[in-house]
Amino acid sequence: MELVAGCYEQVLFGFAVHPEPKASGDHEKWTPVADFTHHAHTASLSAVAVNSRFVVTGSKDETIHIYDMKKKIDHGALVHHNGTITCLKFYGNRHLISGAEDGLICVWDAKKWECLKSIKAHKGHVTSLSIHPSGKLALSVGTDKTLRTWNLVEGRSAFIKNIKQNAHIVEWSPRGERYVVVILNKIDVYQLDTASVSGTITNGKRISSVTFLSESVLAVAGDEEVVRFFDCDSLVCLSEFKAHENRVKDLFSFETPEHHVIVTASSDGFIKMWKLHEDKKVSPCLLCEVNTDARLTCLGVWLDRATDTRESPPPDAETPPVSKEEPSKSNKKESGDEVQEGERQSKPGTKKCGSTGDGDKPAKGNSLVSAKKRKMVEMLGKKGNSLVTAKKRKMVEMLEKKKRKKQKM
Repeated sequence: MELVAGCYEQVLFGFAVHPEPKASGDHEKWTPVADFTHHAHTASLSAVAVNSRFVVTGSKDETIHIYDMKKKIDHGALVHHNGTITCLKFYGNRHLISGAEDGLICVWDAKKWECLKSIKAHKGHVTSLSIHPSGKLALSVGTDKTLRTWNLVEGRSAFIKNIKQNAHIVEWSPRGERYVVVILNKIDVYQLDTASVSGTITNGKRISSVTFLSESVLAVAGDEEVVRFFDCDSLVCLSEFKAHENRVKDLFSFETPEHHVIVTASSDGFIKMWKLHEDKKVSPCLLCEVNTDARLTCLGVWLDRATDTRESPPPDAETPPVSKEEPSKSNKKESGDEVQEGERQSKPGTKKCGSTGDGDKPAKGNSLVSAKKRKMVEMLGKKGNSLVTAKKRKMVEMLEKKKRKKQKM
């Protein structure tokens, strides 16, 4: 187990954590030991993500750096974005999705480290993204005041919802039955089956990070020293505890067979690990803490296996979620707050990767909510392994080209 954290000082810290056997009558304590520091970026770190082999970091220097946790060496850098990297998410061990201030969302092959797809996702910055546990959908928010749903099977936009304010965090629940959208100090809780807001949670100050502890319990940190646990059904605060001496910048939760743990990182330089109780109304117990003497910005936990983190994928995670360079074919528009099936996409991205196409056709049928619900259920409810590999699509494309050549002859 290893804590990894980025900071304003351009450094990635790694601390190996060793759980110690609990003596009778004593509080359980873990021991963090400094393992490595990695100074690959030329500006402050803004995002970090982990899978079973790699840690990737994003920075204001517009690059993504890859660190091999098995060999403890730099594995190279990904250069595609033109702007600060704002969010990084692994889906299993095969894919990484990145978002940045250039408005692009990029899907990367995490084996060959190739860009499979580049989508002009938002007219402003991409501020946050989250992948559905099935791997078939993703959500993103940006500074264009929209919440966008992405069909990762086909690599195109599915819905756009105008939310009238700039959201800076979006997060799916562990089972994908709900998601939250954060705007300043407010959290809108959406239900997947109704595609609408079921309630709003209000925090004391601006929110910096959220993480689901269960399908209904959400941990919330902000520009203050405390962390709060909220019930997403009743919308009430179950408990709160003082975690740091300064504002909490990031949260991360994971489970092992013996423990459910939440990790906090703060501007005060400390990373702390807390043991959660089954009853979330009881404040967690401190397992360990380490002082980095740096202004921390982002946090992750690397476990020497592919499971047990909050970002762990379901069994079909190894299947690529999008095809390589497949343009979107359909685009439908509805009046009101939402646009369905890939609204007006921006011009194709530069460099190696393309983006989705464009077009404007009026959509027919029932109300917006029922249409969105029906479409999302269809995408999530497809039987079998519906994610088509890039190789298969490429082969189909090559065969079609050959057929066209023969017809011309």
